[in-house]
Amino acid sequence: MGEAIDNTHESGDGNSGHLHDWRKAMSDNVALALIVYTGLQIFVTVNAIKQGVSSTLPYFALVFLVAAIIPACRWFERRWVNLSEEDAHDEALSGAYRRDQIFLWIIAIGLPFLLTAIAKAIFALTA
Repeated sequence: MGEAIDNTHESGDGNSGHLHDWRKAMSDNVALALIVYTGLQIFVTVNAIKQGVSSTLPYFALVFLVAAIIPACRWFERRWVNLSEEDAHDEALSGAYRRDQIFLWIIAIGLPFLLTAIAKAIFALTA
């Protein structure tokens, strides 16, 4: 009764401890960031553009804005996916991983709001 749950994993070399796979972790972050970014683009930016333009332009803008973020996300992922098996589990990379992760999420969440502000400013100037 009341046994502690051990969430550590034993590695093949006999060392116990939880090993991060930075490659998989960054790939998961990139996938989720793309979903969040696209959702924010749909609900924030496109609605703002619709207020200024009544045509199919908002939908073309959405496709362009989503396609434009993919190379940036691939850059983050490429930095980590090419790690060797040893480096992929090296805890010394945790700081670099965290830095890239934070920057990725700032872009994924912040860019739709920045683009919305720019669109609203343009519409205000032309109105």
